[in-house]
Amino acid sequence: MKSFRLLQPYFYQQRYFLIAGILCLMIVDTLQLFIPRIIKRAVDDLAALQFDPGQLMIYAGAITAIALVMAMLRFVWRRFLIGASRIIEKKLRNRLFFHIQTLSAAYFDHSRTGDLMAHATNDINNIRMAVGMGMVALTDAVFLGSMAIGFMAYINVRLTLLALIPMPVIIWLTRSFGRKMHRRYTTVQATFSDLTECGRESFAGIRIVKAFNRENAETRRMADVSKKYIRENLKLVKITGAFFPMMILFTNISLTIVLLVGGRQAILRIITPGDFVAFISYLNLLTWPMMAMGWVTNLIQRGAASLDRIQRILDTRPAIDNAPDAVPMADIRKSVTFHHVGFQYPLSSRPVLSDISFTVSPGHVLGIVGPQGSGKTTLLQLIPRLYDVTSGRIAIDGRDIHGIRLEDLRNNIGFVSQEPFLFSGTIRDNITFGALVDEATLVDATRAAAVYDTIVGFTHGFDTVVGEKGVILSGGQKQRIVLARAIIQNPAILLLDDPIGQVDTETAATIIRTVKQQARHKIVIIVSHRLAAVRFARQILVLDNGRIAASGTHETLMARGNYYARSYAIQQAELQEG
Repeated sequence: MKSFRLLQPYFYQQRYFLIAGILCLMIVDTLQLFIPRIIKRAVDDLAALQFDPGQLMIYAGAITAIALVMAMLRFVWRRFLIGASRIIEKKLRNRLFFHIQTLSAAYFDHSRTGDLMAHATNDINNIRMAVGMGMVALTDAVFLGSMAIGFMAYINVRLTLLALIPMPVIIWLTRSFGRKMHRRYTTVQATFSDLTECGRESFAGIRIVKAFNRENAETRRMADVSKKYIRENLKLVKITGAFFPMMILFTNISLTIVLLVGGRQAILRIITPGDFVAFISYLNLLTWPMMAMGWVTNLIQRGAASLDRIQRILDTRPAIDNAPDAVPMADIRKSVTFHHVGFQYPLSSRPVLSDISFTVSPGHVLGIVGPQGSGKTTLLQLIPRLYDVTSGRIAIDGRDIHGIRLEDLRNNIGFVSQEPFLFSGTIRDNITFGALVDEATLVDATRAAAVYDTIVGFTHGFDTVVGEKGVILSGGQKQRIVLARAIIQNPAILLLDDPIGQVDTETAATIIRTVKQQARHKIVIIVSHRLAAVRFARQILVLDNGRIAASGTHETLMARGNYYARSYAIQQAELQEG
């Protein structure tokens, strides 16, 4: 039950609904216990041959009235208890989603999307069941069970003690099987995550699957994961499948004892026939609490396993967060400076960047080039603190970026990634990204990104739905929409990771003109494999194996005849051949 401490704040918020629901449920349980007393009187009257139609009508009317009240109160407790569980489900899912959003980029380097999806769906659903129906079953098991035993004892204490002989065995079975269920549920949930991830990957990469004719192979892979999921569920069923029949078995043993001993007492007039019938009715009412003990154990263990999985995520702290002394920064006026910066990924055996130093000011453009794997993209990701430096420091306007509030730092940065990502909404939604932007600003940003003519060429213009990951768009169109997304924010720092890598020469020239215009009053850093994108830069850095191999203007680097000059000559030759 320690796992459920996570839910304490939500229980407190919903306390009035929960209390009202439990009170209504207890009233329903209490009313159920009076029906056998009415039946007892009716049976005793009939056994004594005291047939009074009027009295029987009173008994029937009383049972009907109780049934009507129970029906109304059942609706109320379901509305309160099940409704509260739905609200708790919503709040917990929102908390989980928000927390995942706060985690650093490094967390997602080793976390699978399928796992996170399983946490947000199946695990949350298990918790809802444990909170809602689990609370109902627990209340019935404790309150209805205790009250039924009390009414049975009122009829005959000895018979009640005999009927409860199997109870210690039931308690022992509940504890023993409960621990096994918890372990099995944890394994089943982990396997469900594997199943979710397998399906997500296959559907997300369906075009690659079709292009390589791998439909059968993916089907076999899904079948293997599904088979494992079924196998783990069957191991769980062996436990739950044995547990519930055992609960019924010991309940029926109690019934057997009552029939043998209670029947003899009724014959010997120790108890009346009505008492005997009422006693069996109470024993039947006790059957549900005894079964509820098994069901609530099932629900709670399933919910506890899911809560443990979610708790591990919520206990994960962001590797990158605001420092205690972080201060706000409204805008950036002076410079971005790297002081002997080094960086190494946690699982890497060597540093990605070493001893990187440079300064770039507003109105200037810094170009970064180099072979693949030289650390260009990583360098850009350090500025908005997607990752933190492992040595040295990055300063903005002379202030270490660790001392600037993350939200302010990132609000001042427009980032265009090497692999443009679009959400499955409209073009407008992808460019504005939730911000309130007037039409004129939207048009200006798209014109600057050389994508306006493309957008208005679609039937629905800016309201065109792009599909998952922008599937209806070409790579170059997606890249320009992402560029428009960065421009429309009007950031002080513009980080461009290969902005012309997927566009034709003419469009590339338009984008370069846009970058030049943006650079008049911004800090612009461009990473590119196509050197035409950085030729105009005030300073160009050539990275090699994570170090600055050379730096200077285009003319300076061409004169040195190094990597930059060779690459530029090759690219120019390719353009002429094209």
